[in-house]
Amino acid sequence: MPPVSHSGKPMRHLLGLLLALFAGAAFAQPRDIPVPAGLQGDGVDRAMPAFARDVIAAYRDDDRARYLDALFRLQLAAGQNAQALQSIEAIRVLRNDPPTQPPLFLQYEIHARAKILQAARGLPFAQAWRQAFAERFGALDDKVALRAEFPFGGSLPRWRDNLDDALGKLKGKKRLPLADAIALVRAWQVHDAYAAFLPLFDAALQEDDARRYIIDHDVLVRTPDGARIAVMLVRPAKAAPLPALLQFSIYANDALYLHDAKTMAAHGYVGVAAYSRGKGRSPDAIVPYERDGADAAAVIDWIAAQRWSDGRVGMFGGSYNSFAQWAALKHRPKALRAIATSASAAPGIDIPMEGGIFLNFMYPWPLYTASSRWLDDARYEDAERWAKLDRDGYASGRAYRERAAIDGDPNPVFAKWLQHPDYDAYWQAMIPQGAEFAGIDIPVLATTGYFDGAQIGVLHYFREHLRHRPDADHTLLIGPYEHVTMQAGVPPQVQGYAPDASARIDLQALRLAWFDHVLKGAPKPALLADRVNWQVMGADTWRHAPALDAMATRRQRLYLVPGASGTHALSAQAQPRAAATQRVDYRDRSDADWTPPPSVVNQALDRHLGLVFMGEPLLRDAELSGPFSGVLEFTVNKRDVDLAIGIYELNAAGEYLDLAYWLQRASYASDRRQRRLLQPGAMQRLVVKDTRLLGRKLAAGSRIVVTLGVIKQPDRQLNLGSGKDPSVETADDAGVPLEIRWSGSSYVELPLRE
Repeated sequence: MPPVSHSGKPMRHLLGLLLALFAGAAFAQPRDIPVPAGLQGDGVDRAMPAFARDVIAAYRDDDRARYLDALFRLQLAAGQNAQALQSIEAIRVLRNDPPTQPPLFLQYEIHARAKILQAARGLPFAQAWRQAFAERFGALDDKVALRAEFPFGGSLPRWRDNLDDALGKLKGKKRLPLADAIALVRAWQVHDAYAAFLPLFDAALQEDDARRYIIDHDVLVRTPDGARIAVMLVRPAKAAPLPALLQFSIYANDALYLHDAKTMAAHGYVGVAAYSRGKGRSPDAIVPYERDGADAAAVIDWIAAQRWSDGRVGMFGGSYNSFAQWAALKHRPKALRAIATSASAAPGIDIPMEGGIFLNFMYPWPLYTASSRWLDDARYEDAERWAKLDRDGYASGRAYRERAAIDGDPNPVFAKWLQHPDYDAYWQAMIPQGAEFAGIDIPVLATTGYFDGAQIGVLHYFREHLRHRPDADHTLLIGPYEHVTMQAGVPPQVQGYAPDASARIDLQALRLAWFDHVLKGAPKPALLADRVNWQVMGADTWRHAPALDAMATRRQRLYLVPGASGTHALSAQAQPRAAATQRVDYRDRSDADWTPPPSVVNQALDRHLGLVFMGEPLLRDAELSGPFSGVLEFTVNKRDVDLAIGIYELNAAGEYLDLAYWLQRASYASDRRQRRLLQPGAMQRLVVKDTRLLGRKLAAGSRIVVTLGVIKQPDRQLNLGSGKDPSVETADDAGVPLEIRWSGSSYVELPLRE
C-alpha cells in the first residue's frame, strides 16, 4: 500500500504535482537563448545589446559571486551602465578587499561612468572617458593607483581572437545554450570595452603621473673617465629631500624601469633607474660587467649631490642588477647606505660558468644585451635557434670556442669570456674580493630560491661577506623560488612545484618594508627574524637561524655505497673496498637531441645524472635544512673530469623532487683561480663544499636519493679530460672512454633539523 498524506490522498499524487511544478519552473527558465540574425553577420555590435538583455532575463545562479561577475558584464553589453555599476559595487562589498587593494574591476567602472557621461552630456566618448578616469583614478592613493594600472593594459588582438572564436560557434545555430551565450557576451564585452579605452589610457596615465610626480626621462650622468650613463628618475611632486632607491641595469627597457622608479616614488623615495654604459641614450661602447661598478658609483655620487636628495642611496634589483650592487660596493661610494639584492649574479662564480664549467644558456645573452642600445628580444627568444646550436655544436665534435662559427653570428663577448677559464684578475676586478668585503659595513638583504640558478652567487656574497666581516648586517631569505619569481611574484606553481601558502609572500613589498626599516626607522619585517630565514618546503613554515651552519641541529653522513647490478645505496657505514665504475665515451654524441626536464618534479630521473644511490624509506618525517657537503674519493683515467651531484626526494607517489645540486670541474676544486690537473690512475679526494641550501620536510615513507655523475650533455661545455683548455678540445681529443672508479668511502653529509 502506498504512503498516505494527512489529507488521506496517496503521497505519490503529491509527488506528481511537485514534479510537474519543478518541470514548469525549468521550462520557464529556458536553457537555450534565441540567436538574433544580426549576430550571424556584420551586425554584431548592433544586435549584442538586445541579445545581452535576453540573456539577463534567463540567467540565474545561486553562487552570488559568480552571478554578479557575469551579470555586470551582461549589463555593460546591454547598455545598462548604471545597473552595471551597482553590480560591480555589490561584488566589492562581497569581496571586502582591504583598502590597500585597487577597486576591483575599476577599468569597467570607469568605462560605465564614461558611457553615462557621454549619454547625459552629449560628449564624445574619448572626452567622457578621460573625465571619468581623471575623477576616479585620480582620487586613488599613489600606492593604490600603481597597482590599479595593470588591469587597464592587455592585448586587443588576443581579445579579438577570443570574440571571433565565440562568434564562430554560432554558425548555423538558431539557439544557443545559456552558458555559451554568457561566454559570447563576455567575449564581446571585454573586446568592446578595451577597444574603446585602451587607445586613451597611456595619455591619461601620463596626465595622472604629472600630477603626482616629477619625472625626468633623459638625464645623462658623466663618469670620471668621460662616459655618459643614461638615467631616469621619478620623485614625488611635493616632498622635502628624500633618500633615493636606485636600480642599475644592462636591461634597457624604459617602460619597465620607469614603472619601478614610480613605485619607489609612490612609497616616499626618489626612484632612479640607470643603464650600463652604452645602453639606452648612452652613446658609449657596451661592455657587460666590466665597468658597472665604477659607473654605478658615479651615478650614486651624482644622486647624492642633487637638491632633491637627502644624501642617502639604496640599491635594489635582481640578477644582473643585483651584481651591479656588489660591483658598486667594490668602489664604496659614501652615499650608498643599503642594498637589497635578489638572485645575484657573481661573474666567474655562477655565470657564465659554475664550478669552472661554462653554461650554454649564457651564450645568447651577450647578443641580447650588448648588440644594441636596447634589447634584442627576437634573437634572444628564438629558442629553436639556441636549441639547434646546442645540438649541432655537441654533435659536430668541434671545439666549444667555435660556437659562433657554427651559429653563423660573431659573439665577441662570449669569446672574451672563454679566454678567462680561471677565476683570474679579469673576473676579480668586477666584484669585491677578500679584504674588500671587510669594508662593507652597510645593511644587506639577499633573497634567493631553492630553484634559482643564481643561488650560488647569492651564497658566495653571503659567505665571503661574513667570512671577512663576521658582524656584517647581512640578512638572507630563501624559499621555493626560481630566478624570475623574485622579480615578478610567486605563482601557484614554480617549475612544477606548488609552494606552500606561507611561501606565497610579496617579495617586493618585503624589500620596501626592509628599506623603510633601514632608511626611515620603521620596524624590521617580522619575517626577517634572524640572519638566515628559510621556508621549509612541505612544512608550510619559516625558520630562522644566525648562520648557515645553524640551520641544522645535526648532520647525517651517508656513504655512497656501490651495489651489484647497478643498484647503489646510501648507508651510514663506509665500504672502502666496494667500488662502482662509470664509463663515458665522449665520442658518442647520439644523445644530441637531449634537453633538460623543464620541471623540478619528475616521474623518473634523467640518465645524464649518472649513478643513483637510493636511501631506505624514512620511518618518520625528517627535515633537511642547510647546505650539504661531502667527500668524493675516486680514480680516473683522464687528467680532468667535470662532476655533478644531485639531491632528490622520492615520495610515496613515485615523484622525484629536485632539492639541490652541485657542479664542479675537478681541476678547479681546490682553487678556482688556478687549474690543477689530475694524475690519471691516482686516488683523488675531492671536497664538496659551498653548496646550495636544502629546505624540505620529507614525509615518512619518502626516500633520499643522491645522483653522482660525469657531466656529458649538450647544454654545457664538455671537458674531455685531455688536459687542454676544454674550449679548444675537439672529439679527436677524447681518446679512450673515460673510466672513473668511485670508492665506497665517498659520502655526502646532509643537514638535519630535529
